[in-house]
Amino acid sequence: MPTADHEAARRRTFAIISHPDAGKTTLTEKTLLYAGSVDIAGSVRDRRHVRSTTSDWQDIERRRGISVASTVMRFSYRDTILNLLDTPGHRDFSEDTYRVLAATDAAVMVIDAAKGVEEQTLKLFEVSRARGIPLLTFVNKCDRPGPGPLAILDDIESKIGVVPTPVTWPVGDGADFAGVVDRLTTDLVVFRRREHGAARADEERLPAARLGDLGPAGVTASEELDLLRALGADHDPESFLDGGTTPVFFGSALWNFGIHHLLDAIVDMAPAPAPRAALDGAARDLSTPFSGFVFKIQANMDKNHRDHIAFVRVCSGHFERGMTLTHEPSQRAVSTKYAQSMFGQEREALDEAWPGDIVGLVNAGDLRVGDTLYAGTPVCFPPIPTFAPELFVTAHNTDTSKRKQFARGLEQLDREGVVQVLRHPDRGDREPVLAAVGPLQFDVARDRLEGEFGAPVRFEPARYTIARRTDLTSAAVLHGVRYVDVLERPDGNLMALFDSSYVLDKTIADHPELKLETILVS
Repeated sequence: MPTADHEAARRRTFAIISHPDAGKTTLTEKTLLYAGSVDIAGSVRDRRHVRSTTSDWQDIERRRGISVASTVMRFSYRDTILNLLDTPGHRDFSEDTYRVLAATDAAVMVIDAAKGVEEQTLKLFEVSRARGIPLLTFVNKCDRPGPGPLAILDDIESKIGVVPTPVTWPVGDGADFAGVVDRLTTDLVVFRRREHGAARADEERLPAARLGDLGPAGVTASEELDLLRALGADHDPESFLDGGTTPVFFGSALWNFGIHHLLDAIVDMAPAPAPRAALDGAARDLSTPFSGFVFKIQANMDKNHRDHIAFVRVCSGHFERGMTLTHEPSQRAVSTKYAQSMFGQEREALDEAWPGDIVGLVNAGDLRVGDTLYAGTPVCFPPIPTFAPELFVTAHNTDTSKRKQFARGLEQLDREGVVQVLRHPDRGDREPVLAAVGPLQFDVARDRLEGEFGAPVRFEPARYTIARRTDLTSAAVLHGVRYVDVLERPDGNLMALFDSSYVLDKTIADHPELKLETILVS
């Protein structure tokens, strides 16, 4: 019989993170292509494909060519189960990325070869470092002119603070990009471009001594490789897992250069699931009975079934469909009869799962992001923090006959974390305030309210600029302060909304005893 330790060793659960337009979604598609999970890969850039991308399934994603929701794709490669958690690239959805990273054991950081480390990359790296997640780096778009690979390495080390250790090295760039040298095998891998890059690229392995056959680009690459050897810039497994170094791979997702090197590295270098620390600090051993936590809620993935799915990361034990779990916050029983496995928008019945796997529980209505589920010995994993919103609008239902759809849509969007829904004690459901980190969240909220729930809506800017979580005692004081309102979230948390930073600073100065928190833990 398989054991949890054995099955966990066969799994890799990872995310792909990047600055917008670095090529994350295209890389995700090509990863699936090289793993044999799709026959023809979609591409964000190439609109000649009839087939759309696997990971971007929402209407707004397909219209705009951006990722705004995280998805899960489970597939096999080299007898290893890979659970790929695709994250939104846009900074307005960084909070969704933060939640997803809580469920991963490693991440692939995608960098544009022409632009280097960008702002959103830095933010996502900080989140990854805070969670102790080892990072592999894929330098994408080597088929475009850039500052050169040595400059990219300097950029990574100076801006991010980790030591890059190249595993592959590019030969040429732009139109002269010919392939990569595998520093582990010393093979020269030459790629042949195929139209659109929708299928696997043709490649030829040659001895690295043949670099000179590739002209000036090969000579330059040979000199750079000599420099790397002199510097000792070699992959070190221990420092990688400790977060001190990042193995670097060069390629082009659009043209399928370097994809299989990255896949091999995920299997060979990324860590397998390990015991997770509970809220009390004790680690939940992999072999103990089932435990896991909810890191995402998503509704209407299948338009034919108006349901919602709770994404659960398995932390320990053996999950079997139909088993009864305990919902830690409420101590209620949770049925798993309709457990699902996800592949983008597609899903199918899931009979069993092991540590590192993602289980989709359909219509588990009481579950919220951060909740712990377990069987046998009780456990509670740390909650997933959210952050104080920075933008606010008042939502108006423009069709009174759609009141129920409007209310149901707002409830679902709040549960998923698309926006935070806040209600004034006097205005209640008539004029709820929607709060977000970035403006694109409001576009998605409007698109989904109207498209999925049939509730036409109008948003008006609210006067608030800053939010802080507070409590009942502080709320009693804040009710008497001008330019401050206290609104309530559906989970019961109270939010103090301020008209300006001046009002916030003055309130703190006048009432230093008040509870006003920027990080919210449900």
